[in-house]
Amino acid sequence: MSDDKTSHATEELIASLVDELKPVRPMRLGDGLAQSLVVAAVIVVAVVAGLGLPATRPADDLDPIFVLASGVFLLLAAVSTFTVIEMGRPRVGGQHCGWLWAVGMAALLPATALLMIVADLLHGIVSVAEDNYGSVCLLASTACGLLLGVVLTHWLRRGAPASPERAGLVTGIASGSLGAFAFGLHCPINDITHVGVWHVLAVVLSAFIGRLLIPPLIRW
Repeated sequence: MSDDKTSHATEELIASLVDELKPVRPMRLGDGLAQSLVVAAVIVVAVVAGLGLPATRPADDLDPIFVLASGVFLLLAAVSTFTVIEMGRPRVGGQHCGWLWAVGMAALLPATALLMIVADLLHGIVSVAEDNYGSVCLLASTACGLLLGVVLTHWLRRGAPASPERAGLVTGIASGSLGAFAFGLHCPINDITHVGVWHVLAVVLSAFIGRLLIPPLIRW
């Protein structure tokens, strides 16, 4: 008799717990990628339509530095975004190291810029100090990527990232990289020193902001 009462009480407890549950839409990789792709397209179209392409960059004569930098930032944004989406869907054995390789490749830009700065210093020229457009690129590139950061943060809030700090850092990198790519389409300066310092600083600043502000928003 006592066993029947215990069993009945257990069933009532389970029923009361289940009764409060609501169905949750599963977080599918394709959904996260589709959302991010739409946001990236909106940002790029907004920059091109709102600011335009520089007249100094004819379509039939693209500067190699522009092509290289754009490819690096776009690849870093894509890899970092994919990593953030996966971080929102933790699983046993999941590895999130691909973005580190992309960061390493992107580091070639500031490394090259540093060599150029040193070479300029040897000739008595300080290119970075004379770059009046640098701060514009830094702030504009950071701002351009904010929308992607917001969308990825919302994705992480729905999920359960095992490391909020790393998730915030990589979200910032994805946001800053996309911003640097998008605003780079408008930027009229293709000099490696300018790109390697100011455009990369936008990624660094976004990563710092993401690491600082996002973790408290996605803890579970």
